[in-house]
Formats: sequence, structure tokens, C-alpha cells
Amino acid sequence: MTNKNVLLIMKTVMIIGIAFIAIGVYCHLFSEAIHAMGVKGMIISGAFVAIGMAMSLPTKMFLTFVWVEHENKKRQESRGLKS
Repeated sequence: MTNKNVLLIMKTVMIIGIAFIAIGVYCHLFSEAIHAMGVKGMIISGAFVAIGMAMSLPTKMFLTFVWVEHENKKRQESRGLKS
């Protein structure tokens, strides 16, 4: 699997994770059905947020590592051109 494919998968997982967080916040703040469920509704909306956070955190770390790697390559190339 190439880096482009991995990046595409990671970005997709991150977007889905952010969507889960948004769904959880919507359920918690605006959904009457969730409010009517009481504690079970709070658990459901909290689970959406927790799953979203779990899905979005590792991908952000991976993308940060890729960015740092890209910056290091850029610096090495610029140093090679100057000397």
C-alpha cells in the first residue's frame, strides 16, 4: 500500500471520526429522543463522541508524522542546493 493510499484512508477515518463527534454533540444538545431516554441517552451520545475521538486522534498523529517527514526532506533538499 502506498503512502497516498494510507493517507487517503487516514483522512477518511478522521473525517468519519469528526462526524461521529458532531453527531454525539447534536444528540446531546438538540435531540428530544435522547433527552427522553435519560441516562441511556447520555451514554449513547457520549459513546458517539468517544468513538469519534478514538477515530480522529491516531490519524492526526500519523498526518503530523508525515508532515514532519516532508519538512525534513524539504530542509535536506534546500541544504543540498546551498552547498
